[in-house]
Amino acid sequence: MSNATLHNQDEIERLGVKIGDTVVIRRAGDVIPQVVSVVEANRTGDEVDINFPAHCPVCDSKAEKLEDEAVARCTGGLICPAQRKQALKHFASRKAFDIDGLGDKLVDQLVDADLVHSPADFFTLSLSRLIGLERMAEKSASKLLDSLEASKQTTLAKFLYALGIREVGEATAANLAMHFTTLEAIQEASIESLIEVQDVGAIVAEHIFNFFNEAHNTDVITALLREGIHWPAVEKPREDSLPLKGKTCVITGTLNEMGRTDAKSRLQLLGAKVAGSVSKNTDFLVAGEKAGSKLTKAQELDVAVWDEAALIAYLDEHEG
Repeated sequence: MSNATLHNQDEIERLGVKIGDTVVIRRAGDVIPQVVSVVEANRTGDEVDINFPAHCPVCDSKAEKLEDEAVARCTGGLICPAQRKQALKHFASRKAFDIDGLGDKLVDQLVDADLVHSPADFFTLSLSRLIGLERMAEKSASKLLDSLEASKQTTLAKFLYALGIREVGEATAANLAMHFTTLEAIQEASIESLIEVQDVGAIVAEHIFNFFNEAHNTDVITALLREGIHWPAVEKPREDSLPLKGKTCVITGTLNEMGRTDAKSRLQLLGAKVAGSVSKNTDFLVAGEKAGSKLTKAQELDVAVWDEAALIAYLDEHEG
């Protein structure tokens, strides 16, 4: 055994470990080295308390630690160098800005060449800068610039999803957009008002609130808007356009024509509540291929079951 990792703040406080301490270590489960206790008799007085940073040591964004979690996380996802490549890849991905030609390897190159630091920098790239990159001739560089220009026309939901806010997937982004209708309203929303959004609980609300109250993130959003990112106005749906309002459904199995996330989002936009488990309160179950125990339970409870074809037909008929 050469080292043991101890990064859980609660556990460090429980053990009373300090920098410079002698500790007792055991092999938990005969495999993982675990710090068990401190040998206080060996203390010299030179030991130092372990203080967790309130801000990211890389980008200085606020560190977020939720009550029920052991780790603290940096909230500067859009600008933190330690998270930069993954954040940029997510921003350019198909379900976000869908920038054709901007794959993972090219993102790596752009970051390594110090050409892109935040998503807004994508839209400042020039032909001369791109041509100098590996496997980037004038034709492919021009196509990429055209794709970047085309991607500036998006939707508020996709824009929110592209930001990479923790636990804000496509469905949650769509619900936020539909509930608040403007980016400004979301940025100014309190945790209490965020919780009112369908599919947003206290933890997700805190993630969203912290993200938009981090100055580094708002600077990037401002830069994106300055580069011409725009979307059509969002109109709240009329009550008569929500045929599934008050209905609860569950999705299970594999959907081949659409992903389960897309199906969830579209059902929610028609007013449905999408739950994770089948109960007597479930109105219908969407069952894809290889549906298992949830389908069995739905049949036992006499819950209506839709296959993917029925779901698509319903969506095609009722979506505006």
